[in-house]
Amino acid sequence: MEPQLRERTKTAPRRRDDRPLVARPRPADGQRAAKPRKRSIRHRITAAVSVLLLAGLTAVVIRETMAPIPAPIEVAAAAPPDAHEEGAHASPDRTPPAPNPDPALFDAATASAELPPGGEFTAQGGKKWTVVPGTAPAVGGAKRVTYTIELEEGVQLVGGPEGFAADVTTILADPRGWIGDGQTGFRRVDSGKPDLRIRLTSQLTTREVCGFSIPFEGSCATTDVVTVNVARWVRGAVSFQGALVEYKQYVVNHEVGHGLGYPHRSCQENGALAPVMMQQSWGVSNDYLAALGTDRVVADGKVCRPNAWPYPTGTAEANAGLGTRHMFTSYTRTTSRSIHTLT
Repeated sequence: MEPQLRERTKTAPRRRDDRPLVARPRPADGQRAAKPRKRSIRHRITAAVSVLLLAGLTAVVIRETMAPIPAPIEVAAAAPPDAHEEGAHASPDRTPPAPNPDPALFDAATASAELPPGGEFTAQGGKKWTVVPGTAPAVGGAKRVTYTIELEEGVQLVGGPEGFAADVTTILADPRGWIGDGQTGFRRVDSGKPDLRIRLTSQLTTREVCGFSIPFEGSCATTDVVTVNVARWVRGAVSFQGALVEYKQYVVNHEVGHGLGYPHRSCQENGALAPVMMQQSWGVSNDYLAALGTDRVVADGKVCRPNAWPYPTGTAEANAGLGTRHMFTSYTRTTSRSIHTLT
């Protein structure tokens, strides 16, 4: 046999018993087996970021699931400014204005509440108050209230601080005022801690202290502080028809009445004198005050006459018809700081 033929006929080497059988896939006809592609660097970074984000989200879910549910937080209702105001403050007893008030009635109501023309006044003061020096002897009954008289820094006034102090002291000592019930008394001091601080305050500071939700000038009071708006002190109110002295008497008595704890009143009898706690800075018509959305007033057609005094004839008995007597027979000074709206 030829050597070449002998090579071909040699027996193929036997498979070793310890070698595993390996199946090799056969590529399709005319195709080669595809080699695995290498991922780009961008693809790898994107994948890594996705994994990290998923891991972070999972951790947040687990933490929120396992964390104890917090107790609900009690949020106190927004307290109104520390003042009773004649028209700006919201009050639980305030009647919302009619959604579509009679245009003629509403125009008349706003005209009544507007600040009348008159002298100049300080628009913005320094938001700090100085006690006007001076004292006055006690007047009235045994339920005595001490008070200071103060001016906001920067407020300019004809007659100066002393003139304002003299007016307030005279009004509170008048028998037609709060001392007319035979129980209430006042004593002016200029040091220590008084029961009431009566403050003449600039227009814009008054709006900050009292609020301005009903957008007309007013004054206000808490049981600690009486804030008198210098704009009204200088110009008065339309309802008083230019009688500025009478208006000053009214605004002091009205706001001090809030300081004593008395609420607003509406006109009780058509054509009668208005209760001093009626919001007369804005009008003496119940329909007008109701149209503005003031508190404790409903539209009933009653119109009163302006009045500056709790007891116009000097005694509680003689003025029972003004709707004030019952307020004083059970009078006790309150320590709450609730707000009364002004006028």
